[in-house]
Amino acid sequence: MQRIWNLVKEHWDMVIYLVFGVLTTVVNYLVYLPLYNLAGCSAAVSNVIAWAAAVAFAYLTNKPFVFHSHDWSLGTVIPELGKFVSCRLASGAMETAIIFLTVDLLGWNGNIWKLVTSVLVVIFNYFASKLLVFRK
Repeated sequence: MQRIWNLVKEHWDMVIYLVFGVLTTVVNYLVYLPLYNLAGCSAAVSNVIAWAAAVAFAYLTNKPFVFHSHDWSLGTVIPELGKFVSCRLASGAMETAIIFLTVDLLGWNGNIWKLVTSVLVVIFNYFASKLLVFRK
């Protein structure tokens, strides 16, 4: 048990990012699923709207809790937010393209492909945030 705890402590930044990554995914799904399954929006449109909600949540939680960036002055927030949104635009475009291709064009299951792309996006976003946005 001590080995596991030591491993968690050693990689705490990844653990806490995964926690907030899961919460961000929950926000994304809480928007995506009703739009896609109940409102009848296309998978791609549902994904874009869900993406916007998830990005707002992710920035507000990742900044202080994951990457320990506590300076909320405009001189820090504006460039940081610009980089954050740019990275998320890249992963959002990747996710939307995959969903458009697999679900809207090929007719595959939109709920399953949303899950598959979510895993890819969480991985991409962690490294983009760590290496480009909130680096020390």
